[in-house]
Amino acid sequence: MDLLGGSLDLRTVVPRAELDVETALDAARPICEDVRVRGEAALIEYGERFDGVHLQSVRVAREALANSLSTLDPQVRAALEESIRRARKVHTDQKRRDVRTQVVPGGAVTERWIPVDRVGLYVPGGLAVYPSSVVMNVIPAQVAGVGAIAVASPPQKEFGGLPHPTILAACALLGVEEVYSVGGAQAVAMFAYGAGQGATRCAPVDLVTGPGNIYVAAAKRLLKGRIGIDAEAGPTEIAILADLSASPAHVAADMISQAEHDPLAAAVLVTDSVALAEAVELELGKQVPATKHSQRITAALSGRQSAIVLVDDIEAGLAVVNAYAAEHLEIQTSNARVVAGRVRNAGAVFVGPHSPVSLGDYCAGSNHVLPTGGCACHSSGLSVQSFLKGVHIVEYSEAALNEVAHHVVALANAEDLPAHGEAVTIRFPHEQPAQEQHGGDLGSQYPEFSGAEGDPATGANSAPQSDAGPGAGAGPESNGEQELRW
Repeated sequence: MDLLGGSLDLRTVVPRAELDVETALDAARPICEDVRVRGEAALIEYGERFDGVHLQSVRVAREALANSLSTLDPQVRAALEESIRRARKVHTDQKRRDVRTQVVPGGAVTERWIPVDRVGLYVPGGLAVYPSSVVMNVIPAQVAGVGAIAVASPPQKEFGGLPHPTILAACALLGVEEVYSVGGAQAVAMFAYGAGQGATRCAPVDLVTGPGNIYVAAAKRLLKGRIGIDAEAGPTEIAILADLSASPAHVAADMISQAEHDPLAAAVLVTDSVALAEAVELELGKQVPATKHSQRITAALSGRQSAIVLVDDIEAGLAVVNAYAAEHLEIQTSNARVVAGRVRNAGAVFVGPHSPVSLGDYCAGSNHVLPTGGCACHSSGLSVQSFLKGVHIVEYSEAALNEVAHHVVALANAEDLPAHGEAVTIRFPHEQPAQEQHGGDLGSQYPEFSGAEGDPATGANSAPQSDAGPGAGAGPESNGEQELRW
């Protein structure tokens, strides 16, 4: 793709995969509704239809988790443990602290960060196995302090209807005991509505996170509002901004690494060097046939979503990658750190020749659940913050409210919402005209309150007189419990 000397709307010309979530909604909607109505029976039927397995229950037994961990390859276990250690270190530093702001004397606002109560984490199956996605979803939820964590992953026929054992082993390493053999849209519906009974029941969750196929994305879109979601993840993508200083072999290898995920995966090189572009094409020609998934990679690299983009200079290249807003962006240029500092839109940025995306996929400590499809221009990757709710705690004294009351009234009246202002002024009756003051007993203010308390003839109750001094608002004290009836 030649953008030399161009002044086009870059967001309309950068390569993108065709992903029609709207069409997938038609398939996902009846599945979600069926799970809502029939619960686990529907989940078991979809397991037979889509995955070729018959399950008695979709809940994975604790014994299966323990067995998967005990039989895990020691090298894979060591790698997972190191990935967990690094991710926990990074995510621990992300945790927000409550902040109290003294706005005025007697008036303060505290921002309190509260974890969601229960989350459902989706780990995809399909063309690859993703124990790393278990790590990337579970760690930030645990660090945030989420009380209950459930994981769902598609059942695998070759493993007796269980998720892949490496996924189960990763769950066991992280101490996650609630795991379900459910994939696709039906997994999201299970998390949203709940399913099953008794000890193996999946209770509804508050938030669903994790990547998946187009039907997972469609179910998230359908059920958003009933549940919170992280994003509608699409096919993975890598963009590389490189100049002549970059290694063609490294650039080609990095493009291939993401292309092997899926035939719809995107790999985009943006460069101001014709020589580098030509050298990368030659490297791709050598490296692709030598890879295990060469057919899948070839489909991805030859799709409309992948390209080599020529620009006038790195400045123009920055404009292109900011418009593209890639899930993963590598900067392989001279002064890479300086160039990376000017990136505004990317899920994650990988700086220099020794920070490949593959590092971030597994062991950098960063999170690999990232926005795709250009959503990085407004969204962030998964983090501890994804599992926290910021709640403002407002606490004002009488004097502090009185000091600002006239501003509240002015703004309420400007918006033609006078009751807003009156909700403030009623608290200061001594500053209102006498006829507007609300002192004395409730019976004098509201005729609906009348009669003698405990009168067997009427059954009515009376409100006792307030012993507050003149000018005080209605605030009767009582030695016993009152029942007030309108």
